[in-house]
Amino acid sequence: MIKHIFFDLDHTIWDFDRNAEETLKELYQLYELEKLGLHSCKDFIDTYTTNNHQLWTEYHVGRITKEQLRSERFHKTFRQLGIKPDKIPMQFEEDYVRISPTKTNLFLGSERVLGYLYEKYTLHIISNGFKETTLTKMDVSGLNPYFRNVIISEDVGVNKPHKAIFEYALNKAEAEKHESIMIGDSLEADIRGAQDFGMKAIYFNPLKKEKPGDVEWQINDLEELLLHF
Repeated sequence: MIKHIFFDLDHTIWDFDRNAEETLKELYQLYELEKLGLHSCKDFIDTYTTNNHQLWTEYHVGRITKEQLRSERFHKTFRQLGIKPDKIPMQFEEDYVRISPTKTNLFLGSERVLGYLYEKYTLHIISNGFKETTLTKMDVSGLNPYFRNVIISEDVGVNKPHKAIFEYALNKAEAEKHESIMIGDSLEADIRGAQDFGMKAIYFNPLKKEKPGDVEWQINDLEELLLHF
C-alpha cells in the first residue's frame, strides 16, 4: 500500500555527527584552540555534540528559535570548557555553518537504498534543518535526484512534530496517509510526530538505543529497508 516514503535528512541520511566532527577538527586547528586552553579536541567535540543535540531537541518543539540555537551552541560549549566570554572566537559559528554543509558523509548504504527505493516509490524529504544549509547538503551530496520534494520547516512555518508540517508534506506530494511512511532518527520529531498525525513511521536507530514501547518499527541500518520494501 505504501507509495510515498518521507525521509528525515540529518542523522538519517546525511551523517550529521561525522560531518560535524570533520568540520570541528578543521576549526580546532584553524582557530588554534589549544592555545586558548582547549587541550583536547575530542573533549571539545563531545561537549559541543551534547549541547547541539539538546538545543536541537528544544528547537524541534519550539522552545527556542533558530537564532537562539546558533548563538548558544558554541558559546555554551566554550563556557563549559572554561573559556571566558571575551576569548570566545566571534566567527566560529559562521565558519562552522559555512563549512559543515559542504561535507558529504552519508550513512552506510544510503545511495544503494535510495537508488533501490527510487525505482519503486516516490521519495521526499521533511527536514527541520535550516533552509540554506539543507539545500547545500542535498546539492553537494548528490541527493537531489532521488527526491521529488524537499520540505523544510522554515518554509512551512512549523517544525516536526507539529501535525501541520506532515499535512503540508502530504498535500505537496499529493499523497494520502495510508500510502505514506516517515523514516527518521528523532523519536519526538519524526516518529511520534508522524504517528500522532496518523501516519506510519520507521525509527532509524543506528546507536541501538532501547526501543520505546510506542515505537512499532525500527531499523538499525538503512540497508534493512531493502528487506521490507
